[in-house]
Amino acid sequence: MTAETRTAGQVMSRVLVAVKPEESPLMAWELMRRAGVHHLPVVDGRRVLGVLTREELATSWSGGPQEQSTRQVGDLLRRARTARVRPETPLPQVAAVMLDAGVDAVPVVSADGLVGLITARDVLAAVAGRLGPARETGEVLTGMFHLEPVLPERTAPDSPARSWREA
Repeated sequence: MTAETRTAGQVMSRVLVAVKPEESPLMAWELMRRAGVHHLPVVDGRRVLGVLTREELATSWSGGPQEQSTRQVGDLLRRARTARVRPETPLPQVAAVMLDAGVDAVPVVSADGLVGLITARDVLAAVAGRLGPARETGEVLTGMFHLEPVLPERTAPDSPARSWREA
């Protein structure tokens, strides 16, 4: 099967890391870093509000961790409508949408909402013939992660502090 005959649903990444718009840029950065991704869909349920890139996140950074933890990623999204494609969209048309919108990733949406993400790397892999056999569009798993810090317990001022080994 050639790149010209493939569809978005056959090329897209199906397992995604996504965040809600009220998450902090600090959380978004940590999710991108841990997952090794450069694009992070911002979603409300399965509805795509936009795709945040590492570049956009880095250029919006101001202040330290405290300032970043009080902001919301929803405020960093472009106000223009996010380019998107459907699973049945032919790959050449996906590439045209990406070029016209000036983006290197587009969400793939169905009537149910977000089902995948196509990046420039996915398009290049298809053109280079480095994709496996064409995948059928099926159920897509999106990962919604929320990390919470775990703080050490405080000891009473008059009690001897115990090490973690003694606890």
